[in-house]
This record gives sequence, structure tokens and C-alpha cells, in this order.
Amino acid sequence: MSGASTQQHPLGIYFRIWILLFVLSTFSYLVDFFHVQGLLRWSLIIIFMLLKAGFIVAIFMHMKWERMALICAIVLPPAALLVLCGLMAMESHYVNAIRQAFFH
Repeated sequence: MSGASTQQHPLGIYFRIWILLFVLSTFSYLVDFFHVQGLLRWSLIIIFMLLKAGFIVAIFMHMKWERMALICAIVLPPAALLVLCGLMAMESHYVNAIRQAFFH
């Protein structure tokens, strides 16, 4: 073993996250099993998906233990894209309303 120290992560956290991912996947399945429809269905699916992705990135990809600069480099661009997509969606509703008001 060289002079550099290696960081060990306790296996217990990996098992707990694995169980949590299993539970979140079960909840995601139950959304379809109970025939949840409309905006609630898609909101729950997106929430469960983001939670699972967040746990996978944080624990299994070791982002929890990385420097803040690396975390920001990976998290901020997708967050900015989500904000821009939201702004585009609001703009599209506005343009659609104006078109309906003036062209129908």
C-alpha cells in the first residue's frame, strides 16, 4: 500500500440507499397500479425519478464526498436548463393565448 490514504465508505450506507431505491421504485410502480391520472400522476413519477437519480448520483457516484466546485459543475447546468425550459413553457402558453385571441 502506498503512502496515499484511501477513503473507505461504510457498506451500510450503500445497503440503506439500495433499500430506499427499492422503496421509491415500488412507490413509482404503485402510481400506475392505482391508476393515478393527470397532473398528479406525472408529478409523482417525476418526483420519484428525481429522488432516485439524486440518491444514485450522491451515493453510488460518490458526489456526496466531492468538492463543491465539481458538484456545481454537474448540478448547475441541468438546473439552468430546467429553468429555461420552464420559461419556454410559459412563453409558449402566452403565444398560444395571443394567437387564439387574434386569429380565431
